[in-house]
Amino acid sequence: MQNIQKSKLFWASCLALLVTSLSFGIRAGIMGPLSAEFNLSASELATITATAFWGFPLAIIVGAFVVDIIGMKRLLVMAFLFHLAGIVLTIFAQGYWTLFLSTLLIGIANGTVEAACNPLVAALYPDNKTTKLNHFHLWFPGGIVIGTLIVYLLTDMGIGWQVQMGFMLIPALIYGYLFYQLEFPVTERVSSGYSTADMYKAVLSPLFLFMIICMFGTAITELFTGQWISLLMANITQNAILIVTLTAGVMVVGRAFAEPIVHRFSPSGVLLISAIIAVLGLYMLSILTGNSIFIAALIFGIGVCYFWPTMIGFVAEYIPKSGALGINLMGGAGMFAVSLYMMFMGGYYDELIAKHLPAGADLDNYVNAPAGTQTAAALHDAKNLAGPEVLQTTLIIPVLLVIAFSGLVFYMRSRKLANA
Repeated sequence: MQNIQKSKLFWASCLALLVTSLSFGIRAGIMGPLSAEFNLSASELATITATAFWGFPLAIIVGAFVVDIIGMKRLLVMAFLFHLAGIVLTIFAQGYWTLFLSTLLIGIANGTVEAACNPLVAALYPDNKTTKLNHFHLWFPGGIVIGTLIVYLLTDMGIGWQVQMGFMLIPALIYGYLFYQLEFPVTERVSSGYSTADMYKAVLSPLFLFMIICMFGTAITELFTGQWISLLMANITQNAILIVTLTAGVMVVGRAFAEPIVHRFSPSGVLLISAIIAVLGLYMLSILTGNSIFIAALIFGIGVCYFWPTMIGFVAEYIPKSGALGINLMGGAGMFAVSLYMMFMGGYYDELIAKHLPAGADLDNYVNAPAGTQTAAALHDAKNLAGPEVLQTTLIIPVLLVIAFSGLVFYMRSRKLANA
């Protein structure tokens, strides 16, 4: 690693992840304006949003199989080009299909960033993987904070969503330049001498498969709620986007101070405690109204704070032979699960809204009703009831995670005793 500038590579990785998270934060904030301008239903919005989660697992899984062969640098240059194309196409979107395609390109870029940067961080800091992955991943909620604040402030100033999306170009151009200039190490699996056969055997182990299933749940709990909370809570509080900001802000602080927590409780212990707090926070989000909902957002943010980086860090630490493939399959599985769940819940949300409207009502007529009319008021009341119901349905997932992670804690303790 003589010519490897670890610090610059790490900070360039953080900028790349910042662009990824800005795409989530800004898009979460502009869903309302996009719906209004292009006359999109909740199902269409859900499909567009889910497209980012299709592109992500597609890119991360392809990247997982080629990163050891073509290297992390080439993957990150490709990520930059996809980000650039997706951002520009979004800015000049003309309707549903251009938004669909631009979101897909951004999703592919986001997945390519994760496919390269997660193994890059693990290779740069082999003795402190979980902590440094938490430090790296604090830029995901960090970007959501920045993105939602951009939306909130610029919308308040009357500046449109196209300019808001344009802010993503700044960090994208910087990280693209840095990665093009810097030299990269090989992946940790290659440097450690583990064979390809060792890698495939590791990703088929019972522990890895168990973690993949748990990743479905942690990703849905964190990312579905984060993407949809401003839409679901829009009729309950006037500052729904600030719920996203607060939740993400808590995650930034938590991940910044991950080291003592991970060392004190171990990765499996951190995951169990996180799941318990996430259950409490999500339940509170589904029942509280007014300003008290921000307390619920605070608790929920603490709960989901460590999910994503600690899941990846666990695999990197305890199943090291799985290499970049194992790390990236975790991320791909998580995003794939979110994409399916988001599509399902978009249709379910429409059904819940229709259920709370008068019998035989045509939802499209209510969606297109002029503001101030009795029809618009009825839709407002229906959404007010439907949003919390979506969260209560989602609550089942972290409850199951509490059970799963309890078992993981006991398993890891018994394994430690057996190896003592």
